[in-house]
Amino acid sequence: MRLLITGGAGFIGSAVVRKAIGEMGDDVLVLDKLTYAGNLSSLAPAARSPRYSFVRADICDRGAVKAAFDRFRPEAVLHLAAESHVDRSIDGPAAFIETNVVGTFVLLSEALGYWRGLKGEASETFRFLHISTDEVFGSLGAEGLFREDSPYRPNSPYSASKASADHLARAWRETYGLPTILTNCSNNYGPYHFPEKLIPLAILNAVEGKRLPVYGRGENVRDWLYVEDHAAALLTVARRGAVGQSYNVGGRSERRNIDVARAICDILDEIRPRATGSYRDQIEFVADRPGHDLRYAIDSSKIERELGWRPRESFETGLRKTVRWYLDNPDWWGAIRSGRYRGERLGLSG
Repeated sequence: MRLLITGGAGFIGSAVVRKAIGEMGDDVLVLDKLTYAGNLSSLAPAARSPRYSFVRADICDRGAVKAAFDRFRPEAVLHLAAESHVDRSIDGPAAFIETNVVGTFVLLSEALGYWRGLKGEASETFRFLHISTDEVFGSLGAEGLFREDSPYRPNSPYSASKASADHLARAWRETYGLPTILTNCSNNYGPYHFPEKLIPLAILNAVEGKRLPVYGRGENVRDWLYVEDHAAALLTVARRGAVGQSYNVGGRSERRNIDVARAICDILDEIRPRATGSYRDQIEFVADRPGHDLRYAIDSSKIERELGWRPRESFETGLRKTVRWYLDNPDWWGAIRSGRYRGERLGLSG
């Protein structure tokens, strides 16, 4: 397939690009603004292929988006470009509205114009896949799972902006007929993850001898999904998903944040032990995030049943691979830690 992938230099996007080119043999055009979380080195394994091309552009730039469609002539769009960190949305929500809402509007509008110009089979098979998050559904109690028909109850500027984008994608299908599909995923982790999120931040802080900050008492629960499994799910949906449908993608791996931090410490104690004591000694509870949702958990039975996708990695195998990758790739994260982001606390302005 010919895939236009927005946000392809980001964490999830780069995993999709690497898999699409390296395993599926797809032709890919990456459109990415290269904000702080975009990293061309994450695309290095794919960039050597003649099937890869790249355009640096903002999805809010209508002219650049139109030019990408006209030049590349995609068979499908995978829309991953987004501001994505809850803490940053607390500090600066405007960027989230601009990129996640206005940018999605621009992309949908240009996709619609492009699609309307397609003929025959090309028109019938074109797909616009909008990738979203389980955070649009709000917070769960101790029981239950988010399903595709769960009501939207976003609680942060980030999740509100993604919920808005989801509704736009649905509206462009219902109003204009654009063949859109939605996915909502649980928390991703794995290689090439920008080190502001819990798992990469804990790994790097641990090996650098710094504290491992855990919000509140670490009781918040997330369903963890290995990023390579998510990439496989998205490419499956792009090929076989039903127009107008949404699919929840989860790892069936619920863990409390404190248990995630302890698991990282235990792996490091085994493969790179400290001179004295355990990495667990570096765990420190810090003031909770404003509006911190207690629990997310995804029911992914629909995509498993209808499309045959299932995660290959358990949390234990995926986490071990992730820790090992960060230990083996200091050149990738060292450039980030030395300049753009040093692991400082974000999201305190609320």
